[in-house]
Amino acid sequence: MTQTVSPATGAGFSREQRRALTLIGISQTLGGAGMAAGITVGALLAQDLLGSTGLAGLPAALYTAGAAFGAVGLGRVSRRFGRAPGLALGNGIAALGSAGVVTGATARWPVLLLAALFVYGAGTVTGLLARYAGADLAPPERRGRAAGTVLFAMTLGAVVGPNLTGPTGDLADTWGLPRLTGPFLLAAVAYMTAALVLVVWLRPDPLPPTQGSGAAPTGERPTPGIVTGATVMITAQLVMIAVMTMTPVHMADHGHTAQAVGLVIALHVGAMFLPSPLSGLLADRIGGRQVATAAGTVLLGAALLAGLAPPTSVPLLACALVLLGAGWNMALLGGTAMLTDAAPAENRAAVQGLADVGMSVAGATGGMASGLVMGGTGYPVLAVAAGALALAVVPAVAMSGSRPT
Repeated sequence: MTQTVSPATGAGFSREQRRALTLIGISQTLGGAGMAAGITVGALLAQDLLGSTGLAGLPAALYTAGAAFGAVGLGRVSRRFGRAPGLALGNGIAALGSAGVVTGATARWPVLLLAALFVYGAGTVTGLLARYAGADLAPPERRGRAAGTVLFAMTLGAVVGPNLTGPTGDLADTWGLPRLTGPFLLAAVAYMTAALVLVVWLRPDPLPPTQGSGAAPTGERPTPGIVTGATVMITAQLVMIAVMTMTPVHMADHGHTAQAVGLVIALHVGAMFLPSPLSGLLADRIGGRQVATAAGTVLLGAALLAGLAPPTSVPLLACALVLLGAGWNMALLGGTAMLTDAAPAENRAAVQGLADVGMSVAGATGGMASGLVMGGTGYPVLAVAAGALALAVVPAVAMSGSRPT
């Protein structure tokens, strides 16, 4: 029988819960470094191998589509065997996909590269799914902060990873591999190490397997909090992926070095996770709906700044991407709080999984559409359109008639 950590009671955490959160945090830090590889050079690899800016968004579309399948599959594993095996399996899959990307790019075989990106995405979803592990460990009044703590743990790896684009590229070149595969070499090692941390040391399982069949609720109308929370997260994911994916291509087209691109993306990824404790605290104190409403304004400002900034200005592009990450973080934690509070306990895992599938589909759509829009109209139009979507949809949904969370 699988051993589990007892749910938190009151405002405190037991010793085994703190240990579980620490080990999950270590795996998240390693996973953050691996996740940054796809963000930093995925689009550039596709552009190089496929020879088309219009298809540069395909990697983001593939690994976010893979994340949709990963959210479903890893959720089922977690329900049956426990959270630790599910998270460990996800990290292992991401390591396998990373190795496949290196192989496909080295062999100049687009089919293998694209298939490996799909597998990579199916594994990287683990980083986001882990936030639910933190929320489930905590009492209701601390769920936002617990989820934020888990996401915060990704910050160190997510920031360091892109800044190793140059050194890992040098290493890849020394080994006779394409320079752009360097970050994926790092990703393969980081994800495999994260999987081993969870398999070897995470005893007992930090969370019990989800009760019930794990099927999605049927015959019941979703509560407004579920719909609102999911819509906020899905919209923010689409906006963030669309702008983020094309920023490295936009910068490369205007003569910026890989190191400059890596710095901007490192700052962006840091902003995606660094504010997590604050966003989680705000979600607990003032409510997820209010946090999500503020997120729409931040995402609008980020997109407008990205679109209007001179393409030669690294500082302004960096500021835009920092705001983009922070807005996404607020939407994610606010939406997670709304959804988790509104979902009934017996169906919570299924509802959470479906919401993350929606995020993955939105990310795939944003990644693919971003390349087509940029190829046809340019980066400024893409960024402004994404900002309009954030303003029109995220706050409107967040301020709708949903019941307070």
